[in-house]
Amino acid sequence: MQIRNVPSNFNIKSQFQNLFDNFLLCMTKGPKHSKIKIRLHHNSQITLLGYNLIEPTFFIFWSSKSEKGEQFKFEEPQSPESLATRDFSASGLSSITGNLDWESKLEDAQVDEAESTLKEALSLNYEEARALLGRLEYQRGNFDAALQVFQGIDIRTLSSRMSSAIAERTQSRKRSKGENVLAAGMSLHSVSLLLEAILLKAKSLEELGRVKEAARECKMILDIVESAFPYGIRESINEDLKLLEMFHKALELLPKLWIQSGFLDEAITAYRRALVKPWYMDAQRLAKVQKDLATLLLYGGVEASLPSQFKAWGLAFPTNNMEESILLLFILAQKILYGEIEWDPEVTDHLTFALTISGQFESLADHVEQILPGIYNRAERWYFLALCYCAAGAKLCAEDPKQARQGMDFARKVIDVSINQNEHLLGQAHEFLGVCYGNAARMSISDSKRISFHSESLNWLNHASSIDTKDPEIKFNLALENAIQRNLAPAFDNTMLYSDMMAASSERGWKLLALILSAEQRLKDAEAIVDLALDESGSIHQLELLRLKAVLQIAQKQPKQALETYRILLILIQAQRERCEKNTNYEALAERKLEVEAWLDLAGLYSDLKSWHDAAICIDKAKLTEMYSHRCWHTTAKLFEVQSQYKEAVIALSVSLSIEPDYVPSIVSSAEVLLKMGNQSVPAARSLLMNALRLEPTNHDAWFNLGLIYKKEGSIQQAADCLQAAHELKLSAPVQSFK
Repeated sequence: MQIRNVPSNFNIKSQFQNLFDNFLLCMTKGPKHSKIKIRLHHNSQITLLGYNLIEPTFFIFWSSKSEKGEQFKFEEPQSPESLATRDFSASGLSSITGNLDWESKLEDAQVDEAESTLKEALSLNYEEARALLGRLEYQRGNFDAALQVFQGIDIRTLSSRMSSAIAERTQSRKRSKGENVLAAGMSLHSVSLLLEAILLKAKSLEELGRVKEAARECKMILDIVESAFPYGIRESINEDLKLLEMFHKALELLPKLWIQSGFLDEAITAYRRALVKPWYMDAQRLAKVQKDLATLLLYGGVEASLPSQFKAWGLAFPTNNMEESILLLFILAQKILYGEIEWDPEVTDHLTFALTISGQFESLADHVEQILPGIYNRAERWYFLALCYCAAGAKLCAEDPKQARQGMDFARKVIDVSINQNEHLLGQAHEFLGVCYGNAARMSISDSKRISFHSESLNWLNHASSIDTKDPEIKFNLALENAIQRNLAPAFDNTMLYSDMMAASSERGWKLLALILSAEQRLKDAEAIVDLALDESGSIHQLELLRLKAVLQIAQKQPKQALETYRILLILIQAQRERCEKNTNYEALAERKLEVEAWLDLAGLYSDLKSWHDAAICIDKAKLTEMYSHRCWHTTAKLFEVQSQYKEAVIALSVSLSIEPDYVPSIVSSAEVLLKMGNQSVPAARSLLMNALRLEPTNHDAWFNLGLIYKKEGSIQQAADCLQAAHELKLSAPVQSFK
């Protein structure tokens, strides 16, 4: 096309765009591996998109293996309809744009980009032309047409070349120390163009509802760039900032696409991929990714533990979603404090929720104290701190049954000042109040107060559950309190709700569920639950579950299977001990306690099998680890008792009770031995059993022995009542204590 004598009203921008469209159309219909060159001839002076030209003529040449030197000239386009419609009309495809105002849809940036392509590259191949054409169709809103164009680009075959081009050209520029020295091959401009094509293809698929495919396409961008920068990007790629921009957009888009398609675990992986290496993102963009990951971990309902390779980070390694989200939110809070990013009230809201439901009220108070002046006024700040410290006091008292009454006072203070103010803290206060009432019930001497406290405990916990329906900890404590009071149906329902909230990833949830099933005498179902939990758990929790499995096997009269389970458990404990490093002192102490419990369980099992020698060996093994364990001496007494060595049994029980005066099994065993030693000890035995029932009203062995005493004394009705209570309690007794 030749332009001569341009009139004053001639729209050179529109005419050039039409010419450029035909140019792209010609390229996409030519041979796939052809290459087109644009020559600009300058004879007389007119201005065309920044070029000073005279009678500009565009000569298009392409060459392939079969054709060389063939020359084409463009003609004026007859219609502004979609290029992709004309390109694919032979295949029966149609995406006609109708009465589309071409010039209004075309932004200056598009033409500038076209100029940049012509002016800098002066050479386009098949894929680059399709990338430009697809971009135009996407900007017009023709997503079907854009997708058809982008599908003609075989990125999979180009990905390795693209990665190599990025790596080689960035490295060559570093070596040249600023000199304009380029490696041979694909240019960064071409790579940027193709990365943009992949990104727009993903967005087109998203617009068409094919979100999963869009995520896979978007992931290709990350794979290509990460292959070029395996250790991340620590400085800007000044040669082509567009490449970096496309990559950053892909980093942000990929997790959102996985969320839309329902693959939350993939979304979490994508967010972590964006954060685990430096990708030269600006502070605000990086903060947004961190906040999005923290909120997904908090509210997503999917437990996605960090990969094992991250454990090299050491003791600060987050072990679950909650810890990881809190860590991210603390990082964001520090950035706000140092002015690296703007103030974001959502960070404080999310951090308040996370620290509240995890019971870290003192850490929340520290965060509030660090918030810069002016965000909260003085009254709000002191009010918030008062809530935090009162809640912290209530939590501490809830963990110690002896401090139950003081815990009630702290919890009531939080309730009094937080009504209609802070929903999370209000729910926690009701929860702590319910837990403290339950502890007070178990410490109470009066039967009437015990019944009243039990009722109050369930009322407050149910109220807490209605206030904060999203807190799994409230559901767990409600389930536990119902289980302790032998309300097994609501205990089971609340445990299932807790497991759903925790995405079936909580070991203590699995354990409580198995114990509730054992209390319902569904021992096989309980063992199946433990087997499922063993597949999901790790470290110390797995060892605890193995012990529970062995206890369930003993209850099912499967001694051989139980012996094998204990053997595996002790081997694992020994392997943990022989490791060079311990994770925490807590785990080391827990493993030591488990080892003692396993040896004592084995001693009881051998004793039931009348293998006295093996039982004694197991007790000695336990005493080597923990000589002053009240349970060790209790098991020793039981071994003496079954061998009718009652005096030795009484001595061993005295040692056990001197170590732990309120250990109910030893109190009940003392009464049993006294009864076997003669009628003269009946008053002492009755006193011991009444004390045991004060400490543990649901102990069926205590009720049974008390019934035997009443029977000896001739109190038939009282004996019948006690024996009936013992029978009913035994039918609802778990194989291990709920708490």
